[in-house]
Amino acid sequence: MIIRTVRGYDFFEASSAMQKAVRRADTAVAGYFALELWTSGYKDYVWKRLYTISAEDCYGLITSEIESLWQGHELVSKGGTEDKGRIFVSKAVILLCECRKCRDADHLQNFIYDRNLIDVERWIEDVRKSPIMIPPYTYDVHTRKGKKMGRTKEQFFRDELEALEPRIPGLFDNLV
Repeated sequence: MIIRTVRGYDFFEASSAMQKAVRRADTAVAGYFALELWTSGYKDYVWKRLYTISAEDCYGLITSEIESLWQGHELVSKGGTEDKGRIFVSKAVILLCECRKCRDADHLQNFIYDRNLIDVERWIEDVRKSPIMIPPYTYDVHTRKGKKMGRTKEQFFRDELEALEPRIPGLFDNLV
């Protein structure tokens, strides 16, 4: 069974597109899919994923900013019949896209626990157009389509490191 969003996207592909777009500082795509998931009733999931992105892909203490935005989301949505916290999701996406990127935390955990799997040696013209295409970079080892296409974890590490924008050098970059 495939879980779909309100505009018919595969839930997991939309989620993957959001995170991969953040890595690439593609704010239009990241924002589109974050709000697509949010509007589709996956508000808690969006926030969990944004927290994860802040730890996996971003340099510095950005996670505390994401937590503050989540608290704002919860505050303005509390007690009402209508959820009004969408602006906080948008702000979180913008901050994550603009912050410096570094995958050291994710690399560290994978080098320790998954080392057998790893060889240790723009803006869209008009984001209001709907539907937009799922970007090709979405399909990696973490998606069904990517697996069917033969994508590997090694390829994932290389591609996603190269895609970080803006990027600062990481401790483990030379191992990827």
